[in-house]
Amino acid sequence: MGDVVVDARDERDGPEAGSPGDGHGRRRGRGRARGPADGKRKRPLWQELPVLVVVALGLAFLIKTFLLQAFLIPSGSMQNTLQVDDRVLVDKLTPWFGAEPDRGEVVVFRDPAEWLSGTPVAEPNAAQKFLSFIGLMPAAGEQHLIKRVIGVAGDTIECAGTGPLKVNGKPLSEPYVFAGNTPCSTDGPGQFKVTVPDGRIWVMGDHRQSSYDSRYHQTDKNGGMVPLSEVVGRAVVVAWPVTHWSTLPVPDTFEQPGLAPAP
Repeated sequence: MGDVVVDARDERDGPEAGSPGDGHGRRRGRGRARGPADGKRKRPLWQELPVLVVVALGLAFLIKTFLLQAFLIPSGSMQNTLQVDDRVLVDKLTPWFGAEPDRGEVVVFRDPAEWLSGTPVAEPNAAQKFLSFIGLMPAAGEQHLIKRVIGVAGDTIECAGTGPLKVNGKPLSEPYVFAGNTPCSTDGPGQFKVTVPDGRIWVMGDHRQSSYDSRYHQTDKNGGMVPLSEVVGRAVVVAWPVTHWSTLPVPDTFEQPGLAPAP
């Protein structure tokens, strides 16, 4: 018996690959792949690009509105935790679920009672306004402040002499306070004892002798407190410059037992 011979000719060999009556040609015809003319043509990139840009800008706006927003640090009131011209990312999502600021968190809030009155604010140009609006640049020309939450509703906060700062009678160990500063300032507003009412927080800068915070606004309509309705969100990350990149966790001093006020 001889070996079985297999025809090695492929479809490129044309009709000769099979006789008109053997059906091979018809099967090949039915199996041909459809060309571009048989289906929908893909649009060129220059037509799709505007759509992609609009979608990207829309996503950026939604992220800025509901998730994260960048803010520029304009002063040294939070040194050395935050440096001048740092960019921080602020979590705006958790407040939507009813979360409220807690002791030790660094928060961004809208000016509650003209704290920034008399402070010059650079007017952004049209491009900066647009990029800030969609969240691709830090908020520009807006009246926002950034401080650390020291007390929440029900807390009694006290400064006597140079410190330590006390919350509900518990002294705080504050390694985040700017080197060379004392936890309490010995000027008039720096000596105080206050109790935080419902719906308010008491905030202070880490650069204690260079921060016009709750201590220096005790005569305003809120008694120096910041209404929760004015809080934008919690700063969670120093995002820029990359050499300053860091997270902003709650310091251990605010986790000590017995810090909460007595019921």
